[in-house]
Amino acid sequence: MTGPDPAALYRTVRLIRRFEERAIELVDAGEIVGGIHPYLGQEGIAAGVCAALTAGDLVTGTHRGHGHVLAKGADPARMLAELCGRVTGLNRGRGGSMHAADFGVGVLGANAIVGAAGAILTGAVWERRRRGADLVGATFFGDGAVNEGMLLEAFNLAALWRVPVLFVCENNGYATTMPVAGAVAGTIAGRAEAFGMPATAVDGQDPETVRAAAAAAVARMRAGGGPELIEAHTYRFDAHHTFEHRVRLDYRPPQEVADGRTRDPVEIAGARLDPATRAEIDASVEAVLAAAVDFALAGPHPDPATALDHLYASGLTARTGGG
Repeated sequence: MTGPDPAALYRTVRLIRRFEERAIELVDAGEIVGGIHPYLGQEGIAAGVCAALTAGDLVTGTHRGHGHVLAKGADPARMLAELCGRVTGLNRGRGGSMHAADFGVGVLGANAIVGAAGAILTGAVWERRRRGADLVGATFFGDGAVNEGMLLEAFNLAALWRVPVLFVCENNGYATTMPVAGAVAGTIAGRAEAFGMPATAVDGQDPETVRAAAAAAVARMRAGGGPELIEAHTYRFDAHHTFEHRVRLDYRPPQEVADGRTRDPVEIAGARLDPATRAEIDASVEAVLAAAVDFALAGPHPDPATALDHLYASGLTARTGGG
């Protein structure tokens, strides 16, 4: 990155915001089975981090991972088709909301296992660097992952082997319904520092602040500086999962939610543009997502007879169960 591109950052946060809102509509309509984990309010983190990466760099995400996939450049239409379980999706409708991947743009996958994405990315970046590839990686995780053994093991190996991985903690204050203050002893940045990794805390609601921190970290990593951690403080505007729209869990005070919504990454990024440019981007995003919805719903569902296909890299077809 030679410098910030306010229009590009705004387009990314706006795309993610409207994608998630359209996805929630499809959940309510029964087109997305099982619901989603909305990324509303956290768009500035994915947008800022991925703006500091190149097309060849790698990314892994979380169960709340749509924003990561879109910010790295995946096709919104194929992503939405994946959520709808259609064969036209990024992963033929087999990955769904929590396991979407697009190797073509360097997204090795979202992951439903808390903390697992960091270990996957560390191994992937290390392996590709061993083969001479000039790349770095960024892996996203929530505050609830910082006590998971596999993530701490990834910290350790990345630091020992000087693997250029940017560990990005999206600290939205809650691990599902558990406040971070009741779950994390010490500090999140302190976890990284214990392994000798530099750690920076940033305002995750400002995409440009995130981009600047990520760009500085990526530059140091490319120069051989080893892994780093960014703790991006953010706030989740919507439910942990769309099932809360029906169950109405009571764990966040209404005033806290209202206060959290006052710092909206879409508005922060949009305020840096002139109104005409912003309106043009908004209209473009709406057109893209209208086409994406049409594309997603037009795609066929997978044939149940192929349910066991693609289980093995060799192409071997799994044997069906029998009595």
